Amino acid sequence: MPEPGKKPASAFSKKPRSAEVAAGSAAVFEAETERAGLKVRWQRGGSDLSASDKYGLVAEGTRHTLTVRDACPADQGSYAVIAGSSKVKFDLKVIEAEKAEPVPAPAPAETPGAPGVALAPAPELEGSAPSLEGSNSAAAAGPAPGCPGAPDDAIGLFVMRPQDGEVTVGGSITFSARVAGASLLKPPVVKWFKGKWVDLSSKVGQHLQLHDSYDRTSKVYLFELHITDAQVAFAGGYRCEVSTKDKFDSCNFNLTVHEAIGQGDLDLRSAFRRTSLAAGGRRTSDGHEDAGILDFSSLLKKSSSFRTPRDSKLEAPAEEDVWEILRQAPPSEYERIAFQHGVTDLRGMLRRLKGMRQDERKSTAFQKKLEPAYQVSKGHKIRLTVELADPDAEVKWLKNGQEIQMSGSKYIFESVGAKRTLTISQCSLADDAAYQCVVGGEKCSTELFVKEPPVLITRPLEDQQVMVGQRVEFECEVSEEGAQVKWLKDGVELTREETFKYRFKKDGRKHHLIINEATLEDAGHYALRTSGGQALAELIVQEKKLEVYQSIADLAVGAKDQAVFKCEVSDENVRGVWLKNGKELVPDSRIKVSHIGRVHKLTIDDVTPADEADYSFVPEGFACNLSAKLHFMEVKIDFVPRQEPPKIHLDCPGRTPDTIVVVAGNKLRLDVPISGDPAPTVIWQKTITQGKKAPAGPAPDAPEDAGDSDEWVFDKKLLCETEGRVRVETSKDRSVFTVEGAEKEDEGVYVVTVKNPVGEDQVNLTVKVIDVPDAPAAPNISNVGEDSCTVQWEPPAYDGGQPVLGYILERKKKKSYRWMRLNFDLLPGLSHEARRMIEGVAYEMRVYAVNAVGMSRPSPASQPFMPIGPPSEPTHLAVEDVSDTTVSLRWRPPERVGAGGLDGYSVEYCWEGCSEWVAALQGLTERTTMLVKDLPTGARLLFRVRAYNVAGPGAPVTTKEPVTVQEILQRPRLQLPRHLRQTIQKKVGEPVNLLIPFQGKPRPQVTWTKEGQPLASEVNIRNSPTDTILFIRAARRDHSGTYQVAVRIENMEDKATLVLQIVDKPSPPQDIRVVEAWGFNVALEWKPPKDDGNTEIWGYTVQKADKKTQEWFTVLEHYRRTHCVVSELIIGNGYYFRVFSHNAVGPSDTAATTKEPVFIPRPGITYEPPSYKALDFSEAPSFTHPLTNRTIIAGYTTILCCSVRGSPKPKISWFKNGLDLGQDARFRMFSKQGVLTLEIRKPCPFDGGIYVCRATNLQGEAQCECRLEVRVPQ
Repeated sequence: MPEPGKKPASAFSKKPRSAEVAAGSAAVFEAETERAGLKVRWQRGGSDLSASDKYGLVAEGTRHTLTVRDACPADQGSYAVIAGSSKVKFDLKVIEAEKAEPVPAPAPAETPGAPGVALAPAPELEGSAPSLEGSNSAAAAGPAPGCPGAPDDAIGLFVMRPQDGEVTVGGSITFSARVAGASLLKPPVVKWFKGKWVDLSSKVGQHLQLHDSYDRTSKVYLFELHITDAQVAFAGGYRCEVSTKDKFDSCNFNLTVHEAIGQGDLDLRSAFRRTSLAAGGRRTSDGHEDAGILDFSSLLKKSSSFRTPRDSKLEAPAEEDVWEILRQAPPSEYERIAFQHGVTDLRGMLRRLKGMRQDERKSTAFQKKLEPAYQVSKGHKIRLTVELADPDAEVKWLKNGQEIQMSGSKYIFESVGAKRTLTISQCSLADDAAYQCVVGGEKCSTELFVKEPPVLITRPLEDQQVMVGQRVEFECEVSEEGAQVKWLKDGVELTREETFKYRFKKDGRKHHLIINEATLEDAGHYALRTSGGQALAELIVQEKKLEVYQSIADLAVGAKDQAVFKCEVSDENVRGVWLKNGKELVPDSRIKVSHIGRVHKLTIDDVTPADEADYSFVPEGFACNLSAKLHFMEVKIDFVPRQEPPKIHLDCPGRTPDTIVVVAGNKLRLDVPISGDPAPTVIWQKTITQGKKAPAGPAPDAPEDAGDSDEWVFDKKLLCETEGRVRVETSKDRSVFTVEGAEKEDEGVYVVTVKNPVGEDQVNLTVKVIDVPDAPAAPNISNVGEDSCTVQWEPPAYDGGQPVLGYILERKKKKSYRWMRLNFDLLPGLSHEARRMIEGVAYEMRVYAVNAVGMSRPSPASQPFMPIGPPSEPTHLAVEDVSDTTVSLRWRPPERVGAGGLDGYSVEYCWEGCSEWVAALQGLTERTTMLVKDLPTGARLLFRVRAYNVAGPGAPVTTKEPVTVQEILQRPRLQLPRHLRQTIQKKVGEPVNLLIPFQGKPRPQVTWTKEGQPLASEVNIRNSPTDTILFIRAARRDHSGTYQVAVRIENMEDKATLVLQIVDKPSPPQDIRVVEAWGFNVALEWKPPKDDGNTEIWGYTVQKADKKTQEWFTVLEHYRRTHCVVSELIIGNGYYFRVFSHNAVGPSDTAATTKEPVFIPRPGITYEPPSYKALDFSEAPSFTHPLTNRTIIAGYTTILCCSVRGSPKPKISWFKNGLDLGQDARFRMFSKQGVLTLEIRKPCPFDGGIYVCRATNLQGEAQCECRLEVRVPQ
C-alpha cells in the first residue's frame, strides 16, 4: 500500500471554471499548467476528447484551451481536464438564448458525505456496479468486451483498461483490467504501481488486495486492484503494466480521495492536533515541544464547505493553496490573509511558516547538487557529478533506493578534491532510474532517462508474387535485436487477429511477417516501420490458373511396342489422375505413371489390342481435361506368291507425303511396316533442300502437276547407322527409324525406299520439329511516369515452328535477385503499360515468348530505369517590381518535388488574350527569382513558371491578373536606420561603412555633401537601386563633420543628415606639480590635456613610484578632478607621481610626471590623549513594556512577556499569587537584552491567577503584574 505522505501539488496554475452559455454559442474553457510541455487531456464523461468540428483543442506553451462550438442541450454535462496526476472537473450548462448569462460560475463544492459512507460514483464511473460493501468500482467505466461501445485496443494487450476513480475517505474502490488471452500460450504477467517506482505487490495487506481470474468462455483474463478504507494519502497516479513473451503494454489512471465531513462534525481539536501525534507517533519529550508541527491544511479545506457567505472581495478561491500564498506574502499581510482564510491561531501559523522556510535554506553538505534530470543515448556513458562542502565526507550512491556496489566496469566511482563522480558505462534501458547521492543525513536526487538510438533497416523487404492459397513470408533485418517494429499494409497498421491471419515472428535482428494462406484481398504494399526508417515491398496475389504447355497427342502403336503419353503444365506441384475410357487407370508392372517437375507421363509397355482406348489426364483442383486416343495398328499379312514386289504399308499410302510433328527434345520413332518376297532392302534418305522453309513438296519422281515448290533439291543424305542418336533398325516385316532427342536439324523430308528383285516402293515422310521460341531481345522502356512505364519488345527471331501465342512480362528491383511476374494472361501485343511501381526505386524488365510448345528463355534485362513523376507547380508566384521594360518575378519551390529532385524552372509569358507562350530565357534557372528584360512598354502580359526534373515539366503556375509593363512613379524617400540618427562615433584608423536604404521609382539620383561642400577623394560612395553606401577605408580626424545625403526624382527630393565623429586617444595632462606635502600625504595638481581626442575626457589615472624601486602603482582610477591627495605614504621614502588622461578610446599614450621626488619626513611630535571625567550611568529598574492580562486555552504552551531597563542589571523574580516560581519545573524564565519571558508549559485551569514580575538592583526596585485566565475548550 502506498505509504502516507503529502498530497502531490496540483499541476495546474489556472483551472477551468464551470460556465453557462446560450444555445448555439461557443463555450471556451481555459487551463494553465505549471510548466510547458506537459501532456494535457480533455474528457467528457470519462472519454477523451479529440479535435473535431465540435471540439477545438489548442495548446500554446502552458496555456490550454477547449472550445465547444455551437453548444446545444446535448453538450451540457460534466467535463474534466487531466495533466499528470492532477484532474480538475467542471460543468457546462446550456440554456435558452433569452435566459443566457455567460458568466463563469464558481466550481461546485464537493458534496460532503457521512463518515464511512462512499459517495455516489463520479460521472466517468457511471454504470459501474458497487461492491458488497458499497464501494465504487473504477473498472466498470467501459462496457464489457463484446458489447457495443467496448473499447477497441487494436494494438495493445488490454481488452479494457483501468479507468480513473473517485472515493471518499474510509470507502472502498476496485480497479479492473481485462487482457485478451485467446492468442496467448501462457498467462500474462501484470504489475500494479503507484507513481513511477512503488510496486504495490509488496504493499498487499489490510488496505490493498490483488485478485486475478480467467474466463474460459470469453478467454479473457481479469486482474483487480481492491483498495479498502481509503485514506487521503492514497490519492495520486497509478500504473498497470502487462507483459507477455513478445509484447508489453501499460496504462495510467488516477485515484481521487475526497474528504467526508459535515458542518456539524468539525472537530477543532483534531484540526489543530500536531502531525506527530496524528500520525500515531509517541508524544515527544517536554524539552522539544516544536517536534510536532500544527497542520491547518485539513481545517482550511473543511471550512470551505460550510463557511457563511461573505464579501466576494474577502472570499478566497476554493482551490487556492493558503501556505503558498503566505510564503510569497510579506509579514505585514499575514494577519489579513489569516483572517480571510479563517486561520485563528496566528502563533501556530507563524511557527509552521518558520519551519517551511528552514527547509528552504541552503544545503550544508553540497556546494553543487545533481541536475534534476539527465539524458543519455543507449550504449553511451553518463557522468553524475556533485561537489561537496566537506572534501573528506563519505558518499553513497543509490539507484531506486538501493545502494550501488562496485561491480566490474559498469559503475566507476571517482573522487577528485571535493568532487564526487559516478560514471555509468554502456547505458541500457535497465539504467533508466532515479539516482541519489547521500552525504550523512542529506541527499540530492536526479532521474536518468536512457534514449534508444533509431533502429535502422539493414536489409529491406523483397517484392513477392504468389498464387491464392500459398504461404507468404516477408523478412526484414534491422540494426538492433529485439527492436519494436510496426507492420503496415497500405498505410494501415497490422495486428494479430483472432483468425491468426497475420503472424509476427522475431529472430534476433530479423523480423518476419507470415500470411498462412494468401487471398486476393492480401495484395498490396507492405511496410515495416522502425524508429529510424521504413522498408516497403509489394505483394501480388493471382488466382490459380493452370496453363498447358504441351498436351497429350494421339498415338498409333503396333503390337508389343511401347506407348508414351506425355503432357507439360505450368505448375510443377500439380498432381493428376490418368483415366482410361473415363475410369481411373491403376499402374502395374506394364503400365507406369511418372511425375517429374511439370511433366506428367503415362507409359504402356507391350501394347495389346486391349490397350486401344481414350486416355485422359485430369489435374487435381482444376477444371480441365487432356485427352488423346491410342490406335492399335494390326499388320495384316495376306498370302501372296513367293515372288511378291515390295510394299510399304502405311495408313495413308501414296505419293503425297505426310507431315509428322515432334517436339524438340522428344524421341522420334517412325515404324514403317513392309512386305515383299524375297525380303526387300530398305533405304532411308533425308532430302537436303535449299530455299525457303516450307512444307515438303511431292516426291522427286512425282509428276509436275503434283504441285510447284520454291525449294531445289540438290542432294540426299543416306541414313544407314544402326547405333547412335539417329539410327535405322530393319527386320523382316518392318523398318524403324529412331531419333533420340529431336533437334531442329532433324527437320526435313525423309524418303523410304524398299527394293527386291520384283520391284520397289517409295514413300516420302515430312518431319517437322517444333520447339519453344527463341528468347526475345531486351525490351525497351519508355514513357516513365511516377509509378508506371511503357515496355516494348520485338518478336523472337525464331518462333519455334509454332505461332507465338503471347508474351509474359517480369520485373525486379535493380539490387534484388527475385523476378516478379506482371501478367498471368498472355499479352498478345508487343507493348504493355506496367503500373504499381514505387517512385524512386530502380527496376529492370524482361520478357518471355510463349507458343504451343512452351515458354522461351527470358530475354536479357532491360536497361535499369527509375519511375519518377514530374514535380508539382511552384507556389506563391508574385510580381515584385515593374519598370518600363522589365518585370521582376519571385516564387517558392513546389510542395512535391519527388525522387527525381529539381533541375530548374522555366519562365514564359504571353500577351493578354493570346495563347502563344514565349520563353523568357533559354534553358532553365535554379533561382526562385527572375528579372524578365526587353519587354514592350505598355504591354499587358501573363507570366507562368514550370518546375522541371528528369521526368519532365510539372504543372505551371500562372499570374492571376495580367501585368502592365510600365514604370510606376514612386516618391523618393530615405529610410535612415535608427543607429544613424544619432552621432556616429568611430576611432581613428577604423573603416567607416554607412548604408542607407531608400525608395523611389524610377531610380533616384543620390547626392552626398559634407557641410555643403563636395566629399574628399578618400571618401567613397557606392550606389545601388535600393541603397547608398558611404565608405572610408581608414578614418582620420578631419573626416569628422556633418554629412548630407539627398535623393531626387525630377522635382521631388528627400534629404537626411548624419553626424560623424572620429575620435582618438587624448594627450597627457599639462603642468603637473606638487602643491603640498604633510605627514603621510601629498597634494597634486595638474591641468587638462591640450588635445581631448575629439571626445569628452572621462577621467585620470594617478600612479606613484618609490624612488628606490621605480615600480609604478595605481593610486586613483577614473578620477574626474584635476587635483588630488595621495595618502598612506611611507615615512622616509621619496616618491615620483604621474597622471594619465582617459577618454572613450582609452588612456593617453604618455603621462605627465613630476620632475623631482617628494620626501616624506619623520615627525617629532608626541601625542598626549585628553582626560575625561567618568560619568555615572546608574539607574533604578523601570518596566518599559509591562505585562498584559491574557486568556488562554488549556493544554497549549503560553508565554508572558515584558521588558525592563536598569543599571546595574537588575535581578528578576517571578511570582504567582504571591508564590515564588523559581523552583517550579513547569515554568521556564528567560532574560535577553532586557526582554523578560515566562513560559508556562501546557497550562491547566489551576495555572490561572495573578502573575508578578519583580526587578531589583542597588538603585531600587520595580514590579508589574497581570491576570491569566485558563479556559477549557468545550
